[in-house]
Amino acid sequence: MKATSSYQQQGAGLYIVPTPIGNLEDMTYRAVRILQESDIVAAEDTRQTMKLFRHFSIESKLVSYHEHNKQTSGERLLADLEAGKQIALVSDAGMPGISDPGSDLIRQAIAADIPVIVLPGANAALTALVASGLSTERFLYYGFLPRKKKERREALEQLKYETGTLVFYEAPHRLKEMLQGIEEVLGDRQVTLARELTKRYEEYIRGSVSELRAWAAEDVRGEFVVLVEGSNEERPDAVIQDSDPLEQIRRYIEEGEKPNAALKRVAKERGLDRQELYLAFHEAD
Repeated sequence: MKATSSYQQQGAGLYIVPTPIGNLEDMTYRAVRILQESDIVAAEDTRQTMKLFRHFSIESKLVSYHEHNKQTSGERLLADLEAGKQIALVSDAGMPGISDPGSDLIRQAIAADIPVIVLPGANAALTALVASGLSTERFLYYGFLPRKKKERREALEQLKYETGTLVFYEAPHRLKEMLQGIEEVLGDRQVTLARELTKRYEEYIRGSVSELRAWAAEDVRGEFVVLVEGSNEERPDAVIQDSDPLEQIRRYIEEGEKPNAALKRVAKERGLDRQELYLAFHEAD
């Protein structure tokens, strides 16, 4: 176990700086100061960040760091960090490292024993969750669901019995299909749609999935946070998973599965070695 302090070297290190998710007043005094003091600011989209620079009179060196150049740009940034420079990382909006390549640079900095200092600030997922009216006792942030229908359905199947509120991001042109997938897999649960957060036309739309599907049938705009009520159903395999795996195989066979198929299924569901399970099953019988 290794304990580290973010403030081993005052000034030097990688600073994670949240930026406004809509309203420029989301910016904190500390965030502005860190950007002004940093030797380099690494931005997802330098054109977007330049607007922020102009508004707050920030003149620090601005470089590009995004999904398509993160390897080469990341190497240069790490070299600068190791040389003792102060670097601030920003995304287009909200907290860097959430559904963007900033998480890679953070891991690399930690591996190199470089201090990582995270500033609190704007975040769309938590903002929407608190205002959703859904449970905040437990929640699961997922981000963007897969775009392809089959993969999206498989992802939702994995979340079907999650008891906490589910938090997703979605683009407006995929919202209708996403809500349809949610209704087909998770059922007609309560949902909150949040869009244009902290902007002039901020809006929350609350209702059942079927109601919101009807609302989304027309042309919709804005980036969405989609919050879905958690499950109140018991996971069907909860009892099975606590039982003897050999009994589980027999149960599947009684339900009509062939012995080899039942063995393979139980091994996969429980993460067991199929050959060892095969031997145990035949020795028991």
